[in-house]
Amino acid sequence: MSNYSFSSKFKHANIFSITLFLFSIILISFKGLNYGIDFKGGTLIELRSNNIEVSSIRDVLKNMDLGDVNVKNFGKEGDFLIKVEQKGDNNKLIPKIKKNLSEKLNSEINFRRVENVGPKVSSELLRSGVIAISLSLLAMLFYIWVRFEWQFSIGSIIALFHDIIITLGVFSFLNLEINLSIIAAVLTIVGYSMNDTVVIYDRIRENLGKFHKIHISDIANLSINETLARTIVTSLTTLLALFSIFILGGEILRGFSFAMILGVVIGTYSSIFVASPVLKFFRVSYKTIEKDEERIVP
Repeated sequence: MSNYSFSSKFKHANIFSITLFLFSIILISFKGLNYGIDFKGGTLIELRSNNIEVSSIRDVLKNMDLGDVNVKNFGKEGDFLIKVEQKGDNNKLIPKIKKNLSEKLNSEINFRRVENVGPKVSSELLRSGVIAISLSLLAMLFYIWVRFEWQFSIGSIIALFHDIIITLGVFSFLNLEINLSIIAAVLTIVGYSMNDTVVIYDRIRENLGKFHKIHISDIANLSINETLARTIVTSLTTLLALFSIFILGGEILRGFSFAMILGVVIGTYSSIFVASPVLKFFRVSYKTIEKDEERIVP
């Protein structure tokens, strides 16, 4: 068993976490998030063609008066992703775009994928995503409160908010697209981070029952060291799979896998350096647990 003094790093880690959290809040509030077609509404086209440049495609589309247009390379050479602001009848818009590109670029154009999302649908998707994340947090809060004590519940929720906000802050800073797959990644991060936190909390609660007179900082340090091997093995095996998806999964899965990688790293960190120090702040001890058990058990 390792014997690294994690508790001695709690103060510095908390300062780092608070700084990163506040910076993420500022970024999200002022810079905002780069919502994808799923949430903004519009048309997404995956295009394949040879011997054409991004700038050429962009010039043709701008002359068509389509509103906001975004064109970028996508995956292999010759593959492009086009995002067009919602405008007009898409049944007529798509053939018109394809015809103009073929004629003016003098090249064969292959539309591999076309997705259309209306403004009403996109707003409903955004609302549903926010509701899904909120409900998952409430469910986690209730589970921890029932499974442990209220101090543990608050610690786990603080750690979850920490993970989600910082992940979104990184996406805002890098101007990465937020779509439905990212919402799925955030929900997965919530579950992963909570699982990691519960393992450490369970060991802390167990050690509090064994060592009545030891301070919570030492108990937390002992518990983290006892579960460290499990935490490292779980995180590394998860990251190996995610890096494989990130490198080999193609452009479509890149955003999802990046969010997951970020979430696993931040979630592992927060389980140790965010969730555990909260117990020290509330001065949790064996007496705290004993009183709570007396309150629950008649």
